[in-house]
Amino acid sequence: MPTHMELVLQAAAFAAEKHRNGRRKDVDASPYINHPIQLAYILVQANIEDPVVLAAALLHDTIEDTNTTHDEIEIVFGHEIANIVAECSDDKRLSKLERKQAQVDHAGKISMKAKLVKLADKIANVSDIDGAPPAGWSVERKREYFDWAKKVVDQMRGTHEILEARFDAEYAKRP
Repeated sequence: MPTHMELVLQAAAFAAEKHRNGRRKDVDASPYINHPIQLAYILVQANIEDPVVLAAALLHDTIEDTNTTHDEIEIVFGHEIANIVAECSDDKRLSKLERKQAQVDHAGKISMKAKLVKLADKIANVSDIDGAPPAGWSVERKREYFDWAKKVVDQMRGTHEILEARFDAEYAKRP
């Protein structure tokens, strides 16, 4: 059984390999791996040091955005982490609009650990949209994202006061 630090670093290495060719949508096309690392950092800043949560945060987009399967994550990282990642993954078989609504509908029903990851994800995303927005996004599209992210977060209220306050501070910067 790996130590806590080994588990987190193994997840970081796994995510880095899976996202090696991925880029963010900002003007500079930043390496995608910066995003999962940012989630883990947001969680640690909020005094969340559970290695399962941190590993899941690092892996949270691997099923959704790479060719990684739930089974692969379960084999490498175990059932709990694989399930948290699955809870944080959109079903790509749905339309974009359906995926966005599904996040709102399901956010309040996911596990506590998945909620922590999801809160960190929304914080990271609104922060990025404020500071390094996707290329070509209008002010209106940015506002729509902020408002949708708030709907998701509102379903998870009562999960973690520090993370929720941080989201609210980011939301207050709404364009």
